[in-house]
Order: sequence, then structure tokens, then C-alpha cells
Amino acid sequence: MGGSGNAYRWALAALGNQTRPAPLRLLKSTQQRAGICSILPLLRRGEDHNILDATSNKTLSVLPLIGYRLSSTHNFSSSSTQGEEIPKAKYIKKILIANRGEIACRVIKTAKKLGVRTVAVYSEGDRHAKHVTMADEAVFIGPALASASYLDGSKILATALATGADAIHPGYGFLSESSKFAELCKQKGVIFIGPPADAIRAMGDKSVAKSLMSAAGVPVVPGYHGEDQNPELLQAEANRISYPVLIKATQGGGGKGMRIVHNEADFLESLASAQRESQAAFGDSRVLIEKYISRPRHIEVQIFADKHGNAVHLNERDCSVQRRHQKIIEEAPAPNITPEFRQRIGQAAVDAAKAVGYVSAGTVEFIVDTISGDFYFMEMNTRLQVEHPVTEMVTGQDLVEWQIRVADGEALPLQQSEVKLMGHSFEARIYAENVPKGFLPAAGRLQHYSPPSASPTVRVETGVGEGDNVSVFYDPMIAKLVVWGRDRSAALTKLIDSLTKFQIAGLPTNIGFLKTLASHHAFAAGDVDTHFIDRFKTDLLPVTQSDSIHEPSLPKATQYGAALAAAASVIKSRQERPDGLNSIWSSGSGFRLNHLYTRMLHLDWRPESGDSTPLPVNLKLTYEKLGNILVEGDKVGKIAVTGKQLPGDGSNLRLNVEEKSVPVSLAQFSQGNTSHIHLWEGDHHHHFSVPVPVHDTDESQEHKKSSHGRHERHPAQGPGAVIAPMAGRVVKIFAANGTRVKKGDSILVLEAMKMEHVVKAPMEGVVKGAELEIGQQVTDSTVLFQIESWIHRV
Repeated sequence: MGGSGNAYRWALAALGNQTRPAPLRLLKSTQQRAGICSILPLLRRGEDHNILDATSNKTLSVLPLIGYRLSSTHNFSSSSTQGEEIPKAKYIKKILIANRGEIACRVIKTAKKLGVRTVAVYSEGDRHAKHVTMADEAVFIGPALASASYLDGSKILATALATGADAIHPGYGFLSESSKFAELCKQKGVIFIGPPADAIRAMGDKSVAKSLMSAAGVPVVPGYHGEDQNPELLQAEANRISYPVLIKATQGGGGKGMRIVHNEADFLESLASAQRESQAAFGDSRVLIEKYISRPRHIEVQIFADKHGNAVHLNERDCSVQRRHQKIIEEAPAPNITPEFRQRIGQAAVDAAKAVGYVSAGTVEFIVDTISGDFYFMEMNTRLQVEHPVTEMVTGQDLVEWQIRVADGEALPLQQSEVKLMGHSFEARIYAENVPKGFLPAAGRLQHYSPPSASPTVRVETGVGEGDNVSVFYDPMIAKLVVWGRDRSAALTKLIDSLTKFQIAGLPTNIGFLKTLASHHAFAAGDVDTHFIDRFKTDLLPVTQSDSIHEPSLPKATQYGAALAAAASVIKSRQERPDGLNSIWSSGSGFRLNHLYTRMLHLDWRPESGDSTPLPVNLKLTYEKLGNILVEGDKVGKIAVTGKQLPGDGSNLRLNVEEKSVPVSLAQFSQGNTSHIHLWEGDHHHHFSVPVPVHDTDESQEHKKSSHGRHERHPAQGPGAVIAPMAGRVVKIFAANGTRVKKGDSILVLEAMKMEHVVKAPMEGVVKGAELEIGQQVTDSTVLFQIESWIHRV
């Protein structure tokens, strides 16, 4: 094969094991060494390709090296080198993963690639979780409550010792930034795959970290980082700094224990809330106060350091697009910055790491003032970040493998000059959350879960599957969708396409919102800051029925979707059961699929995003003898539909609509006394519901006559009733029964998935019906209390 044969071997070596020093040094040319694994999927024999090298801002002509096409399931993070053995870890033979969900699965994949055995730990809520089945061993560690399981460092370390694990990988969250746990591991002779305890301690205390960064010449934001936590002193410092100010937990991260305060009057209440949230999440209520920059970008730098004194950065990520102070879309590289800025911020991150004797993976986060262009140190996350895959996609490196090898005593595989940045990558976090309710976390069962197909340029990282539950005890993230493209535009197109193909039913998600956001003109232009969602909320967030003065009209596309959903359900039912009894459109009224039959369908359309109040969809459905289905509706006229179920899991069908072929996906299931049907057709996702079929009885016939087939709704609770906006636990009660309150007064605090939500009075009056206790669990349909009008009362 000559030269092309060498290129073939080099490319496969880079693809399967980016961290091996020897093969990478054999790559002589710039294009071979610059993240070859990222561009392999695009190379075809006999073609030229131009790829943007963001480290130099130059366009490289990349000649096709091989005639090798990757399989659709290939993923560099879990692959092995073809024809060449990957070096095994020297001393680490078994790793316990002190985490759950997608990050536990991610670590297990790389460990297997390195020939390292894995031990999973799981709580009562994770008995059947994906990471439990993937690991070589799994050990039960306690109740679902994180404080009694995943945060119990002594129990986890004892499990590591009992199973013979050489090392513990903490993932992110939980114990990953606990200096006490890292120190305990060292004392017991177990390798902690992360930085030394001293570095965690120094960077974990935000006040200490700011002082260290100032001494190291890294710019910091003006603020108060002292030990004195007297509320009056903190308020005085906030007044000195001038509003708006940011209250932030000293041990915090992920938006927990963080509040923006715009005036002195709101300071003390915001402080108390931030301290409670910080105490619950991190076991430490201390906070710091900083000047709040009004239009900042959040740009962070991935750094890595080894035990031999080497440190590099793997360039930056932009994480500016956030809701509730938590990232939802991240990208690498950051858009609209210069190579000179990239070099300066990268060097500042390396300086920050060296200042504390850092080892392993870390992320230095900076606030960038969009007006002045200056950047300031914000904090350092002494762990692997949720968004690390975008860095992997644009550098071709496996950062978990780097972590394991560095912990095993190896030197960094690359010098700074060898780190390249090729193409562009986005990560979108798929959350179970209610977007129109302020992105409140949701919990429930994944009745249908169908992500886009994995490929070399599309990764879906998750710890759940269809049928699993998203629990109130943990973070509501369902999956991470990661894509790569030759440039930002190509990557963004792939992101939008992949979001369109991502199908979830059974609980509310942010998929529709993410697709709207990614399609926004300002996001496409890279005009991002941490207030992006607020700036464009009229474009991004739906106008709910309660906000609108007009009765909402049913879109024609929705009635068309209802027609397809009705037809698809009947077709699916006919193929699965000729009697049609498992169709959610059937009832005990004599409906049979093998005879001409006509019935009226009264459905509820449930908007993917928007007010939760359903809107009626009325259709007439006729099943004809030859298998044709005739659907009639006010806005769609008459539609003749035939079709068939496609091979696979049964959810995909191909419909013939007026001689046009229409592929659709269908998910239908029952929850309580309501059946749901979800239809995905092209770019559209439709959700409808209908009462669960009741077989003929005198009572059911009377019910049908009185309700006209419509879903009976719960009686109104009155204007003063307050229903829990989410499932959670009561952690604070401000007002007991009989307390007179004003509109907007805080009544109680719910905590779910490590976030607090303050429930306020909807009107002036007197609290009544509040029978809750601290620690009590409530569902998202619980009536928490009622406010009785004071005027009515007197």
C-alpha cells in the first residue's frame, strides 16, 4: 500500500486510540495530526475536502487518506483500533464508578476499551438502570435519596475496597469535587481519578480560588470573597459593590445556590434561599458576592495536567445559552472570537491550573464582557464536565482515557503545539422539564424513547432507555445529543436535523424548545450571551392560553396530524390485532375493523410546548371494507389513507395519503384514565389524548352521552387554589393556615432534582388548607394550599 498504507494505519491508530504518543508522532503533516479522527467520516477516495483549522484560522486542504467507510455505529469513545492493540492501563485493573446515568455509562465504555474491569454502584431508584447492566459488577449502596447513597463517600469507598477496585472515577456531580473524599481515597490506597485533594479544596472554595487567581495574574470579577457570612455584612458588601449583584455558593456549580439580586430590598430573602439551596446541594451554606455583568458570555477552557508537571489546554467551549443558570446548548469552538483571544484565554486557564498544582481534567470558566471584550475568572470545575464531548469531537481525543492514563502515572499524550481544533461541535442537553412553566423539572416514565441513529458525527449519550423512569431524586437530564460538522453552519444544520429525529413521549421535554432555539437567526449568527433566552423569549417561548386575550385556534397542520394519527393507530392495530381491540380509538360500541364503520372522534390536542390545557380536535373516521380509512375534518376536508407498519419496533409506519407516501412514527400508551398518542411526521410532533375505552354498560353509555366523547376534566379548584407546579419535597414553609398574605408573598419552598422552587400567593388573602409538613413529598397535581379572599372572609 506504500504511503497510502501508512496513512491508513496512522488514521486507524488515531481513530481508535488518540492518546497513544507513538502513533500520533508518526503523523507528519498538519492535516494528519490535526484531529484526524474528526474528519475520517467525511473522507472518500478520490475527493478533496476543505476543513477549517480553528487554531490557526486557516482552511486546510485535506486529501482523502483511505477508502474506508466507518460503520454507522462507530464511536471513537468506545471503539478499538483495527489491527493494532490498544495499550492497557499499567496499574489500574478495576475501576469503581461512583456515579450513575450517562456519565457512568460513558466511563464504562472507555474502561472496557482499555481492558479495565468496572464496578457500578446503584441506589434503590436505579436497580434496573443502564449503567448497572453495562458494568462487570454492580453493588447496591442504599436508598434513592442521594445523601444516603451516591453522596455517602464512606460507603462507596468501602465498596471499592470490598470489590478490589484499584481506582474510583467520580464522574461529575455527587463526590466529584469533594476534597474530603479524594483525601480519604488517598489514605486508603485507592486511586482517585481526578485532581489532588489540595487542588479541589483550593478551587472548590470560590473565595480562596479568587484570591489565588489574583495572585497568579488571572483577571477576576470585583466582589466579596470573605469568610464572614453575617447577613448584614453581606448586604453591606452588596451595597458597596452596587447592584445588580450575584450571590453564589462558594462550593457551588450548575446554578445551584445562585441568585441575581437587583435591589437592596430583595437581598436578604435571596441570600437565605441561596444558602438553603447551597446547604442542601453541597453541605455548605457559604456564599460569595460579585458584581453582576449584564450581558456576559460564558466561555470555558478545557485543561489537562499530569503528574510530571505538564499542562495543556484543549481550547474553549461556549456555554452561554442557559436557563435557570444551567447550560442547555454548548459548542466548541466559541463563535466570533479571534485566534489571539483564544490564545490568551487558553494560557490564562493553564496558568490557573498550574497555580494550584492541578492534575487530571479540569475546566476553567470565564465571564466574558460582550461590551468590552474583557474576560474574568469565574470558577474552576475540578472534574470532567457534562459538555466534554464537544471537545472530544473537535480534537479527536478521548478525555476519559486521558483521565485514566494520567491517574495511572502516564504523561500527557500531546504537547500544546500538537493540540488541534478541527470543525465544529454542538451539544444539546435533553431534559425532562416543563418549558412553559419556567423550565421546571419533570419526572415520569419514558413511554417512548427513540433517539437519532448514532454515527461518527452524531453521538447520543444517555443512561436511560424506553420504559425507564426519570426520578425526582436526580438531575432531570435524559440524554446529551452531540453533533459534529466541518464548520459551525454544517454542525448547526446537523443539530437541528438530529433534534427533529429525537422522539420522546411520556413526560414533557425541552426538545421542541431546543429546536426552536437552534433555528433562531441570532443563534445561527453566534450572537449569544447568558441572557439569550430572555432577550428572545417572545420568539423562543410559547404564548400560553392564559397569556393570550384571544381564544387559540387549532392549526391546520395539527388537524392534519390528528387525521394521520387516527389512521395510523387503526392501521397499526389492524396489523397487530385483527379485532382492533388494542386501538385507542376503539370502544365497546361495536367498532370492528373488517366492516364499514363510521364514528366521530373527539380528541384533545396537547401542544408540545405551550399551555397544558388541551384543545379539542373533532374528526369523522370511516373504515371501509377494502382497508381504506377516510378521515374528515373541518380544516382538512376528506383524506383517504392506507398504509402499513414497517419492520422494527412497531412504531414506524408508511402511510399513503391521497397518493402521497408519508413516513410517520407512532407511540401510544395509557396513563391513568387517559390514552395518549404521539405522532412524528416530518418536522412535526403531535400529541393527542382520548379517554381510555370503556366497554358498554348503561353507565358508560350515559357517560358518553353526557360528555359527547370528551375527556371529563377535574372540577376547578377556584382562583385561590395553588397546585404544585412540579413533583418534589417541601423544604420550607413560610406561612401557616390563617396567615394573611399579599399577592406574590412566599408561602413555601419545593425542592426537586437539587433545585428549589418558591411557591407564592397568587392573590391577596388568607392561607387555608395548608396541611403540609417539612419533608413531605408531593406530586405535580397536589393542591398545596388555597388563598381565601380577605374581603370575602370579612
